[in-house]
Amino acid sequence: MTTPAPRPMRLVTTPRTAEILRRCYRGERPEAVLERAARMLTQADGHLTTSGRIKPERDRKDSR
Repeated sequence: MTTPAPRPMRLVTTPRTAEILRRCYRGERPEAVLERAARMLTQADGHLTTSGRIKPERDRKDSR
């Protein structure tokens, strides 16, 4: 039996974020832009493996 996929989260943006999405990413789906941003941030913060998978807590650079 496989684990069910997590349900999507409903997010509310700030007015500034909404403006950035509208003006800088015209024609792109906001959820796609935010997904790329989250992926870049988690990678920069050391939470992803080189293949893009989430690292176990013990392997993250910020774990104590």
